[in-house]
This record gives sequence, structure tokens and C-alpha cells, in this order.
Amino acid sequence: MTTLFINIKELAGVRSENILLRGKALATLPSVPDAFLLVEDGIIAAYGPMHELELQVPHLPPVVTDVSNQFVLPAWCDSHTHLVFAKSREEEFVDKLKGKTYAEIAARGGGILNSARVLAGTSEDELFRLSMIRLKEAALLGTGAIEIKSGYGLSVEAELKMLRVIKRLKQQSNLVIRASFLGAHAFPLAFKEDHEGYLKLIIEEMLPVIAAEGLADYIDVFCEEGFFSVEEMETICKAGALYGLKPKLHVNQLNSIGGVQKGIDLGAVSLDHLETMTNEDVSYLSASGTIGTLLPTAAFFLRMNYQPARKMIDAGAAISIASDFNPGSSPASNMNFVVALSCIQMKMLPEEAINAATINGAFAMGVQEETGSIMVGKKANLVFTKPVPSIAYLPYAFGHNLIDKVMINGIFE
Repeated sequence: MTTLFINIKELAGVRSENILLRGKALATLPSVPDAFLLVEDGIIAAYGPMHELELQVPHLPPVVTDVSNQFVLPAWCDSHTHLVFAKSREEEFVDKLKGKTYAEIAARGGGILNSARVLAGTSEDELFRLSMIRLKEAALLGTGAIEIKSGYGLSVEAELKMLRVIKRLKQQSNLVIRASFLGAHAFPLAFKEDHEGYLKLIIEEMLPVIAAEGLADYIDVFCEEGFFSVEEMETICKAGALYGLKPKLHVNQLNSIGGVQKGIDLGAVSLDHLETMTNEDVSYLSASGTIGTLLPTAAFFLRMNYQPARKMIDAGAAISIASDFNPGSSPASNMNFVVALSCIQMKMLPEEAINAATINGAFAMGVQEETGSIMVGKKANLVFTKPVPSIAYLPYAFGHNLIDKVMINGIFE
């Protein structure tokens, strides 16, 4: 099917090549005002200013759609989520309102262990049903590519169940999906005093099956005090590397314990969270090819300090932003709010936030060849806004739904 969109107010995020953006380049959002866009069989076939339409598209297709006064952008690339879970945790939300900390809730069996208990008793089919509903909701909010982690299983059977659900989502959804194995999310109660035993379970019993069934693209570890140490993270990542799994890691959410440095040394594609960054951490990240993925809605929900985005950008680090969608600390997949919060609380420019949520987000999950920008040959994963006065209006008017339609693979959701 071929569709031509004409009179686009502004086509934003157009690029002729894939480049990971850092420093001042992050603030440049190339665009074409008064534009057309041609989509053929789910792929971007041509685009340009309206005055070049006859030159580039001499024969109009049967379907021509006028989208006057609308902006068109690449769909969001949400590079860090925990979308597969069995139950929400609003009771813990109330506990937090009463003054309980994240660490206190986790220490008494809440948090990740709570989700693991419920997931263990949920069938794969039911888990898939719930996850597909959430995935469709994310798509309607403009997400066209998404990374999904395991990590609420914490046993061989349950971790594999989660990853098999993600594989089914890949097969049955139009979205670009990448899977991360996060068996090292927390230590199960049975292994609370036997860390070596749980690492052995991950390495000897989980990883071989994951590799044999092709269940994961990346490996992740929650490196933090009270969870997995830097040394344990290294052991797990090196084991994953033997199966071709590159690291995408949780580091520096609560403490700076060397996770940034070690993650970069391990060749991590991205280091995620980064609420707690020393000057040395920022310098190390800025000098590397690793992407820092910032999760402002988690800081918002947990009332933590926001990530020092401005400091990292100005130092030349490559950053992306993502939703961290999960039931405990960021129960929302709305990337529009992530973009707005990045501007409002992390002082990112609208162009920086949009780039961090599109092309850099695509790099942060290795899908930059497929999506993340308006580029000939990429998937037609696009956001069509309602009539708005400018790009800056999108994060400015954060409380309004400014999306008119979302296109995934050339089809409107």
C-alpha cells in the first residue's frame, strides 16, 4: 500500500545518516517545513518540501492525505521498560506516601520480590494477554520501538516464562521490540545469603536455555548496594557475552559504586538510571561510546533527585531518555510525559529531549537502522500531532494529549 501525506506543517527528525548525537548536536532537530511524506509498504519512500513534490513523486498514489497544521515526528523509541509484569503495586505507592522508602519496602519482601511472587503464579498466556494490552497502550501514546526486560521471575521457570512472553510480543506486534534478560534484578529470598548460588543458577541454568531459544538480545544487571555488586555484575556480563548478549545495565540509581566505569569497560550499549553521578562518572561516560539512558519518571515517582542531564550533555555524553515503565517505580509508558519531564525538571531543550527519545533511544537498543528518524528506507513508525503552534509546545503543554494518530509499519494504530 502506498500513501502520500501532503501539507505537513513540519516534518521533524529528518536525517540522511544514522549518527549517535552528543553535546551540541543533540540540540539540532533537522526538519522540513511545509512538507510531504511518501510511505510505501510500511517504509518511508520519499519526503521533502511541497514545492519538490512533482519532482520526487511525479505520479500521485491513490491515497493522498492532507495533514495541514500537523507536525510529523519519528515514533518514540523507549529503550528501557519492564512492561511484562503480572500485577500493579499501588499498595506500595500508598506505603511510600506514608513515608516508607524504596529500600524499606524491598527489605520486607516488597518491590521486585513482590512482583516475582505474583508472576510465579500467573500463566504464560495470561501474562502475554496483560502485556499485549500494555504494549498497545504504549503504541497509542506514540511508542514505535521498545525494549522489554525480564527480571520479575527470579527463578529458571519464571524468567524463561517472561522471556517467552516477550518473544511472543515480538512475533505478534508491529512494534520494534528488543528483549533484555534481567535475571540479576534482585536476589530471591532463597539465595539472600547465597549470592554465588544464584549467580550459578543464572549462568548454568538460565543462560544456556535463553541462548538455545533465542530469547534475549541483551543482558542486564541491577548493580546497586543491597542488590548486585560490581564484581557480580562483571561475572554475569562476561557469562552473557559468551552467548552474544551485550550489556544494558542498571547503575547509579541510588549510589555511585563503580558501576559506570565497569559497565563501560564491559562494552555496555547503555548505562541506565544515573540519578547519582560523580564528576568522575560523568567524565568517564562522556569519553566512552556508551549511552547514558535517563529515566526521569522514576525519579519523579520516587521523589528522588533527577539525573544531571544538563551536566552530562554539556560534557559531551551521549544520552537517551526512556520510560522505565514498571509497576513499582514508574507505572506509566507515556513517552510524551518523559519528554516533557526531561525539559521541565532536567532542563533539556525540546529538541534535545525529542532526539534523546527517538534517534538516541534507537541507538540505545540497537535499532537505529530500522527506526528513530525520518529517513528513506526506515520503517514508517510516525507520530502525527494535533494542530500545535510549534515543536516546543509538545513538552510545554504536558497535560494535554497532543497526538492525533500513530503509525506503525505504515498502518495507523
